Amino acid sequence: MALLIGSNRINIAVFISGTGSNLKSLIKFSKLKKSPIMIKMIISNNYKAKGLQYANIYKIKKKVFDFKNTLSEKKVIYELKKNNINLICLAGFMKILSKSFIKNFKGKILNIHPSLLPKYKGLNTHERAIKNKDKYSGCTVHFVNSRLDSGKIIIQKKVKINKFDTPKSLAKRILIQEHKLYPAAIMKVLSL
Repeated sequence: MALLIGSNRINIAVFISGTGSNLKSLIKFSKLKKSPIMIKMIISNNYKAKGLQYANIYKIKKKVFDFKNTLSEKKVIYELKKNNINLICLAGFMKILSKSFIKNFKGKILNIHPSLLPKYKGLNTHERAIKNKDKYSGCTVHFVNSRLDSGKIIIQKKVKINKFDTPKSLAKRILIQEHKLYPAAIMKVLSL
């Protein structure tokens, strides 16, 4: 991909639907001296998303779109292009993007998923891993394509499932790893 030109930072948009804990870790990463990214926009499909507060705290432009139809997606694409966005990071974004949206940013949309893909695509990943008595779960950062959680895997992190884990306790431990994994994945993608 090699989006990095000289010492310039690349412009990123982070898409969220909820609390924005991965967004917060990406913002911290963007503030590091050696970080190759600048978060230029936060986009959400939920105007009540708690993560939108980080836009105010860190003075980042935010927009909320309903993503219900192609017209609203066209507005999003327009905003992204107007702000020279080079990379989109989905971070707890609970909407499926259309094929035409993905085509507009082919190879430039990343997603973080709380399982070791290709296992447990979609929702309720922790419950499913525990129910199936898996020894490990974890998280994956992958490129987004038109099939749910099926894009090329960039990087993964294994997390041991303990005997007394509940979906909640497992989710908590995996989230800590997600916060480390997403910046690592971005570094990897930018060096490709």
